[in-house]
Amino acid sequence: MAVPISQMWTVATYVLGQKLKGRKQYPLVLMLEPLFRCNLACAGCGKIQYPAHVLKMQLTPEECFRAVDECGAPTVAIPGGEPLLHPQVGEIVEGLVARRKYIYLCTNALLLKQKIDLFKPSKYLTFSVHMDGQREHHDFSVCLDGGYDKALEGIKEALARGFRVTTNTTLFDGADPKSVRAFFDEMMDLGVEGMMLSPGYSYEKAPDQSHFLGRARTRRLFRGILSNRKPGWRFNMSPLFLEFLMGKHDYPCTPWGMPTFNVFGWQKPCYLLQDGYADTFTELLETTEWARYGTESGNPKCANCMVHSGYEASAVNHTFSSVSGLWQTVRAMVSNRYEDPAALRLLEEPARPVHSSNPLVQIESHAPEETAV
Repeated sequence: MAVPISQMWTVATYVLGQKLKGRKQYPLVLMLEPLFRCNLACAGCGKIQYPAHVLKMQLTPEECFRAVDECGAPTVAIPGGEPLLHPQVGEIVEGLVARRKYIYLCTNALLLKQKIDLFKPSKYLTFSVHMDGQREHHDFSVCLDGGYDKALEGIKEALARGFRVTTNTTLFDGADPKSVRAFFDEMMDLGVEGMMLSPGYSYEKAPDQSHFLGRARTRRLFRGILSNRKPGWRFNMSPLFLEFLMGKHDYPCTPWGMPTFNVFGWQKPCYLLQDGYADTFTELLETTEWARYGTESGNPKCANCMVHSGYEASAVNHTFSSVSGLWQTVRAMVSNRYEDPAALRLLEEPARPVHSSNPLVQIESHAPEETAV
């Protein structure tokens, strides 16, 4: 099982508690961004395109703890930027472990071997390593030659020291389903706890705008990847969200399910869009015009989004909203082969070349140097 029973129980009792209290808008995962700077320059990223003075900004541990306490979500994801660049990241994680929050520290793992002594193995801490496919695909995606091998070294070191490790994979238009499935085999052979998947979101600031998936292509791609599943594959996410990606469910967006706190405050409305900021989590919930967001709203910025930060919370909500939802989740956990002869034929279609003609997408010959703090 990809998620420990204790974590599943904590999340389940938290969600049921929110429903018993009659709360319709509650957070499931806090996206805590302690900084935006990074030691990569991925062409599909919209988080590192800020001016230098913003990239130098960072949250203090006290600001992180205050946001976590205010939000109350049982799970905290720490993305960025690259959180391992934060000089107090060890202190931040230690404080969240003391609060018994389940932490996913999202990292490209380039610095993981160097920084790993800052952390202690715990059931509350998982290194969620950015791995966008097999070696060639990953290096192209992160614009770094040798990035895959460097990340692999970090994963092996963390596993050898007894840490929980998952992978986090973002897929873009042109992804080869066959290669992605082979990548799953590689990660399972490596011994990671589970894998997380999401289609890419077309950040306005991202340099490469030509490789983001539309909804129909997303469903087609994930149907090819996730049908006829191998029994050894383990996914660290809601099974109903995976079915959503395959086109088996149609959920509304739940933008408040994974709220974001960063150097500017509480980001409206979600991790992916920036339509202003709130000073408190309560203000975020009460002043954001939620009806303006999600595919059903007609907002063009949301038209093709199927990203986990908007829709995995919707899938979890479906699980606990009815006996039917709970049954569908149990069935998806037990019967997850999804035999589909037509999906097998999708695997035989020629894939687009991994390399792009977009001049903005270049493979670096070396990693950018660590930003001085």
